[in-house]
Amino acid sequence: MQRYFIQLSYDGTAYHGWQIQPNGITVQETVEKALSIVARETVAVTGAGRTDAGVHASFYVAHFDTGNENLDNEKIIHNLNSLLPHDIAIQNVYKVNPDAHSRFDALSRTYKYYVIKSKDPFTRQYAAKEVRIPDLAKMNEAALKLFNYEDFTSFSKLGTDVKTNNCKVDLAEWIDEGNRLVFTIRADRFLRNMVRAIVGTLLEVGFGKITIEEFCKIIEAKDRCAAGASVPAKGLFLMDIGYPEELSKGLIRP
Repeated sequence: MQRYFIQLSYDGTAYHGWQIQPNGITVQETVEKALSIVARETVAVTGAGRTDAGVHASFYVAHFDTGNENLDNEKIIHNLNSLLPHDIAIQNVYKVNPDAHSRFDALSRTYKYYVIKSKDPFTRQYAAKEVRIPDLAKMNEAALKLFNYEDFTSFSKLGTDVKTNNCKVDLAEWIDEGNRLVFTIRADRFLRNMVRAIVGTLLEVGFGKITIEEFCKIIEAKDRCAAGASVPAKGLFLMDIGYPEELSKGLIRP
């Protein structure tokens, strides 16, 4: 069997996240069906991680195994994109070693969250709207505190089946782009709902509802009920996944 990495992007609006669910259509299910038709065999796809319902990915990586050891790169990309719906696009398919793993070999993930300040018909599906103007300096000061912690239980969805809630954040910053605020965060791994909960809590800092010291105490509490509400999924994008050099050679960076 030959293992391949597949790079794709998707608009998550119509999907119940990446991972196959019993009660709704997912990106994984949709991609597997198309791949199975193109490969003329049943193909299982393993993704770099799950994204929640409504979350988007401009850069996503998965892997699959097939008995075909010489898939034509250009042909399979063309055929897959012809079969897949308009909201999923394949950028590349390339061979990797049999033990390469899209999830476990990933070194980092980068997300962006978008907040618009006024009504915009062209970004309404891809950003949360917030007419209040938060204090960006305070939010950035609070975001830097994330580097001091590893246990992010306070920002994790309750009842998730994970062995640890530890993550290492090495980038977290807000930028004002005029009518849009953009939050960028990078870590070695993320918990379910973590980015949206962090953004919601940082906005509370920006609106003066909590202090930076209280933000730190929320993290230290290791209690989801202590943190702020999660912001809407539609503003969240998975933007990049870092891999060792030998696995990154076939990836097309935005």
